[in-house]
Amino acid sequence: MPEPAATFADVSAAAERIAPYVHRTPVATSATLRRESGAAVFFKCENLQKVGAFKARGALNAVLSLDEDEAARGVVTHSSGNHGAALAYAAAIRGIPCTVVMPDHAPEVKIEAVRSYGANIEICRHVDREPATARIIQQTGATLVHPYNNAVVIAGQGTAALELIEATGDLDIVITPIGGGGLMSGTAITTRHKLPNARIIGAEPYAVDDAYRSLQLGQIQPPIADPKTVADGLLTALGDLTFATMSWAGVEIVRVEENAIIAAALFHLHRMKILVEPSGATGLAAVRRLGDTIAGKRIGVIISGGNTDLSWLPSGG
Repeated sequence: MPEPAATFADVSAAAERIAPYVHRTPVATSATLRRESGAAVFFKCENLQKVGAFKARGALNAVLSLDEDEAARGVVTHSSGNHGAALAYAAAIRGIPCTVVMPDHAPEVKIEAVRSYGANIEICRHVDREPATARIIQQTGATLVHPYNNAVVIAGQGTAALELIEATGDLDIVITPIGGGGLMSGTAITTRHKLPNARIIGAEPYAVDDAYRSLQLGQIQPPIADPKTVADGLLTALGDLTFATMSWAGVEIVRVEENAIIAAALFHLHRMKILVEPSGATGLAAVRRLGDTIAGKRIGVIISGGNTDLSWLPSGG
């Protein structure tokens, strides 16, 4: 039987540790969506979190957990943007060096966000991100704060679901976007403790469906080569810790099409008046994909982030 990467006690400790430095983000609803779906859907708006994404939670928990010697050597990570900005934010709070390795396809808005928090940035090809990170660790002695395959990061991410459940009470289904699985894993740990009978669902683009294939086959599957998706924050593959945690929790995956992701992001913008990046809109796309099966249910959805350059907007959108 696989074991979770962290415990609910770890999540609770993280919530107390990071509380002074994060927003307790609002939970939003939509009457239009309720009429459309027949379900009560509650959106945890982590697009309104510090650095514009839930990633602030895990990065802060990791940086604030370092001992003094580790902190003095700084931190390093590889990230398409949101985790990099979050780690830079956390490092700035503690006053320690931070380097972020970013892929050359990262949106400029995310590169600028990382730079604005004072981090050093190294740009490389997506496939070279891990070797580049290893080289920096060898040169500087910095601590790697992995974007998702890190137990302390996972515990921090689980605090979003904790706040969601505290705000809404009982839920039948909890949904998050899934890339590397850090948010999903933290959410699974929290949800299994607080709502043991709830379904836990990861929303994943068809274009990068390695999490779906991995859970179906019972072992981690390779990511799709040269993936193309508007959900740039979900391009990462699962890690061993996130895969084990999701397997332990019985996480389901709902795959969504690119046009459904864009339609969901537009719904958030036009009907709910909130800016959500496409990765964060996959949760709503999954709600719609579930169709009539969710009528009468109470559903919690974590919107992962709102950092976008709007390049996905249709002409005239």
